[in-house]
Amino acid sequence: MEMLGGLSPNEFLRDYWQKKPLVIRQAFPGFECPVTADELAGLACEEGVESRIVIENDNGKPWQLHNGPFSADRFGELPEKDWTLLVQGLDHWVPEISDILEHFRFIPNWRLDDIMASYAPVGGSVGPHYDQYDVFLLQAQGHRCWTFGGHCDHTSPRVEGTPLRILSSWDGEETVTLAPGDMLYLPPGIGHHGVAEDDCITLSVGFRAPTIEDVLTGFTDFLCSKSQAAQHINDPELTVQDNPGTIKSGVIDKLDRIIREELEDKRNLALWFGQFTTSPKSMDIVVPAEEPAKPEDFAEALNAGEQLRWNEGSRFAYHDLGEETALFVDGEQYLLRGDASPLAPLLCASSRIDMGALRTFAEDEALLGLLCNLYNQGSVYFE
Repeated sequence: MEMLGGLSPNEFLRDYWQKKPLVIRQAFPGFECPVTADELAGLACEEGVESRIVIENDNGKPWQLHNGPFSADRFGELPEKDWTLLVQGLDHWVPEISDILEHFRFIPNWRLDDIMASYAPVGGSVGPHYDQYDVFLLQAQGHRCWTFGGHCDHTSPRVEGTPLRILSSWDGEETVTLAPGDMLYLPPGIGHHGVAEDDCITLSVGFRAPTIEDVLTGFTDFLCSKSQAAQHINDPELTVQDNPGTIKSGVIDKLDRIIREELEDKRNLALWFGQFTTSPKSMDIVVPAEEPAKPEDFAEALNAGEQLRWNEGSRFAYHDLGEETALFVDGEQYLLRGDASPLAPLLCASSRIDMGALRTFAEDEALLGLLCNLYNQGSVYFE
């Protein structure tokens, strides 16, 4: 696979994923950046777009962070060099950027975070740091020199006087300069530092994993929202005890049994996890259609051969529960049974949905209603 430097996806996952960095020359040959620096600055002025500016030396203070949205005048006030503009979730706003994600479908949809753009003039950087997630750094315009290597964690020394987690005594192990189309993969915890050699745009394709705390609190909150969670614990077998202050072992055994029964319900765990991992990162982009369609209107567009695609900010996943398949779209679940079950993997396979296969499912009135609902809630649209 060209994007992985000749490695197959299986070889990459076996030998590099979460194990060691990989430099891939011309992962995207002849790559031309779909956005300009001016367009990134324009996005950073919009409400609803998450953006930041990092200045290496801000009036004598090291590595200062400024959060957007910014006024257009702000960019005229910046120094000539040694600063960086970051625009988060660029794939949510630019379809051509979102299309890049199709090359990464060998990693599950639920692991994907987003694509962040980093623009910097000469010397621009966000400092030596490490991330808690996997990232592919695709050089989109200009050149950036990366030094990387060495495992870092919360004990690694940091620069004082900055809100950013900048590593203070870190040297790295390898240095490369990336040109447009080149890409660097970094697993979590690997120190890295990228410095712009000229006007430079880097696209960071980030992958996330929930923390154990996210899983424990999220799943237990989900269980608590269910109706049976409001039931009180009873004790009709209560007997007189020698000391009223004793909490008897039988009470603890009963609590242990209740908790285990709730936590061991894998169906509930799957339904919660699907909803949790597909909740949209930005509620500003998954917005209902301005004019809700009726199922017959939707069917007409399908039959006219129009191409349906995911909203750039939407998340799709599914889980096979045996007798039914749970489809998860933007934090909602839909249970499909029998002949309807294969609709879930079809919708989740690619951001551009296979229309020939989809038209067959749309002949069923209930499934046409489901597809129309996904359109009306803003999760899919016709190109």
